[in-house]
Amino acid sequence: MKLNNRIEEMRSEIIQATKSLIRIKSVEEKAKPNMPFGEGVAKALEEALKLSKNIGFNVKNLDGYVGYAEYGGGDDYIAVLGHLDVVPAGNGWTYSPYGGEVHGGKLYGRGAKDDKGPLIAALYGLKVIKDLNLPISKRIRIIFGTNEETNTKDIPYYLDRERPPTAGFTPDAYYPAVYAEKGIITFDIVKNIKENQSTGTKILNIKGGQRANVVPDYCEVLLQTQDANSLIKIVKAYSLKTRYEIEAMKENGNILVKSYGISAPGSLVVPGQNAIMQLFTFLDTLDLENKEMKEYISFLNQYIGMETKGESFGIYCKDETGELSFNVGTIDMNNNCIRITLNIRYPVTFELEHIMESFHHRIEGSCIGIENFKHKKPLYFPKDSSLVETLMKVYKEQTGIEAEPLSIGGGTYAKAMPNIIAFGPTFPGKTIVAHKPDEYIEIEDLILNAKIYAHAIYELAK
Repeated sequence: MKLNNRIEEMRSEIIQATKSLIRIKSVEEKAKPNMPFGEGVAKALEEALKLSKNIGFNVKNLDGYVGYAEYGGGDDYIAVLGHLDVVPAGNGWTYSPYGGEVHGGKLYGRGAKDDKGPLIAALYGLKVIKDLNLPISKRIRIIFGTNEETNTKDIPYYLDRERPPTAGFTPDAYYPAVYAEKGIITFDIVKNIKENQSTGTKILNIKGGQRANVVPDYCEVLLQTQDANSLIKIVKAYSLKTRYEIEAMKENGNILVKSYGISAPGSLVVPGQNAIMQLFTFLDTLDLENKEMKEYISFLNQYIGMETKGESFGIYCKDETGELSFNVGTIDMNNNCIRITLNIRYPVTFELEHIMESFHHRIEGSCIGIENFKHKKPLYFPKDSSLVETLMKVYKEQTGIEAEPLSIGGGTYAKAMPNIIAFGPTFPGKTIVAHKPDEYIEIEDLILNAKIYAHAIYELAK
């Protein structure tokens, strides 16, 4: 209870420190000397290290790539890894994204939940351990990353200069503890379509989606046709029949068809409605004059369609950490080249080679190529590992909630650093606000995070 009482005494300090970080616009920008990710990110790192030094910790700045606050002695160390960089604010905010304002018991601002607030909670959790002079056998570091939201160049730089921690956590996901994160594969499938001089219905261009890891909520296709009025009626009838939200309108002598879906994270595709594949199911009903285009559309509908688990593509798999998920994230057609970006999340006990071998088998003979291939390995800790059991024990003691550790489809900062798993900061049942307008952290959650992290740090370091 001493830890928790001391956290309560520092409530106003914790809130103020979080505000000071939120008020720095730490979005990646053009690099400058000793500022590899731009001036805003460098300012946030400087502020975090200044704050850490002022409350009694040794600090180190690794050339602007990453910094840390350290306490204690010993050869081994445990770590809390978080990031100070944030995604752009975007539109739709009620309060200033960089104001650090409190309204209705919530502290608003970009980074309030992801990860500035939780990092401050961990830092003050460590301060309590120092203030109470609790016995520990390992050094403790709060590591301030600076490039998690874009290219994660910060942690490789750190690991080239520092040994990894023996154990630790990142406040970059959910409670209770995340014991498994699926592997993530992202790549483009590319198809060149030969020009067709026919005067029939012709696809001029297609575009839709924002990112590979988001279920697209919009897609459009521009069609050239000799009977515009009939095509508009066909679109309306198809929309009524399927209940897909698809509409058509005349545009400069052509027909623009718009498909509206429901956005969702790539890690949770099932609640979404894929606007791209929704539109492809419609295009497959048309008598397109370009035979090659018609075959390509039919191929995608046959082997993907509205599926989200890769069943027809022959790559579906499942284990205790969940099922494979399959998302068609973006599409772009220009100069008769169609480029579609796929995002696949696969369970931890399966191999990348197994997934891709099945994928290549399916596209064999289709003249579809693969480009821009990216892969993030799965992360897995046994549920009975010391790290998982310790963090689960702390969570139960501090919340009174009996729970099971989580497996997720998303990728957290834990994948960047050995011996780390995700632990908080979002509590079960709470709204996911990271990356959204009006991002916030509830004040009571901020303080409870500080208590949980103080106990977790102590249990790992004692």
